[in-house]
Amino acid sequence: MKLYKIRFIDLIKIFIVFCFCLINFSQNAEVLASTSLDNHNFVSAAVKNVGPAVVKIDTERLVERQQFDPTLIDPLLRDLLGEPGLIPDKERGQGSGVIINDTGLILTNAHVVERVDNVSVTLADGTISEGKVLGTDVVTDLALVKIEESTYPNYAPLGNSEDLEVGDWAIALGTPYGLEKTVTLGIVSSLHRDINSLGFSDKRLDLIQTDAAINPGNSGGPLINSSGEVIGINTLVRSGPGAGLGFAIPINLAKTVSDQLLKNGEVIHPYLGVQLISLSPKIAKEHNQDPNSLVQLPERNGALIQSVIPNSPAEKAGLRRGDLVIAAENISIKEPKALLDEVEKAQIGKVFLLNVLRDNKEIKINIKPEPLPGLT
Repeated sequence: MKLYKIRFIDLIKIFIVFCFCLINFSQNAEVLASTSLDNHNFVSAAVKNVGPAVVKIDTERLVERQQFDPTLIDPLLRDLLGEPGLIPDKERGQGSGVIINDTGLILTNAHVVERVDNVSVTLADGTISEGKVLGTDVVTDLALVKIEESTYPNYAPLGNSEDLEVGDWAIALGTPYGLEKTVTLGIVSSLHRDINSLGFSDKRLDLIQTDAAINPGNSGGPLINSSGEVIGINTLVRSGPGAGLGFAIPINLAKTVSDQLLKNGEVIHPYLGVQLISLSPKIAKEHNQDPNSLVQLPERNGALIQSVIPNSPAEKAGLRRGDLVIAAENISIKEPKALLDEVEKAQIGKVFLLNVLRDNKEIKINIKPEPLPGLT
């Protein structure tokens, strides 16, 4: 039988490892004991932090409707009684919102409260208050509502959406289908999702995409992180085979827009007046090889002007169909979205420099953005 000798130093090492394991076991036991006692996790803690600030928003709008369907009325009765008239009716809507400060300011979606006559806000404790719409911005789909309470301590802490990473936890709160205090859990599926790629050409938004369930009635409610901070405002859902896709407006943008709505009652967006399509070397080459092509396109990336709106700043500055914008304010432009991002930063009435390729020659054009029309 072979005997093994254990050195004193080895005994010391074994003792240290044993102590470390004992400490680690003790710490884990405390965590398990705590978990078993309250049986809660980070989701419930985050919801407790924000839930008291989540509200249900009910709206009413007065409309006029036909009393009867004219096609169902006998022609003889129509000759006798005349054409059926219009009668007043109420159109009702519903959404969610989140209180963002102690004066009762509520962030929600513009499509929840725009063009309504009455707004009713149900607080988390069941109190119903009248809401006043301070302003809406249809371009970012954000709105600011004020409730009557002079002070409201249960407002939500706002996070920093620039700190988000794909894979972070995402928790959606709101009132889907009228079901108050509903909570769903998922992750941040993607960041900087261009809303134009979802079919909304009249919006200027980079969205947070999440697989946390967002349904009708969730609109305007908060998307929060695992720390219980608001990171976005739920705005829309795209459903299809399998799970739906939810989208939220980043809270950093929402804070900027809400500040402008509070101060001015509106948000002014700079406007050039061009319709753009994306151009790449591959697309340009395929176009140029077509024998029916009337013009040759530069084989490079940029924002190609498809049309110029009459009487717009673009027309006044001399921009033309077929011009390729390759830089704005000395920032390289690879696609239309990059140009729109720079336009959004521009100042109304101040010179905005564009570098444009026209007939294979680079030219500089000074254009003065104007307020985006048609928002009121």
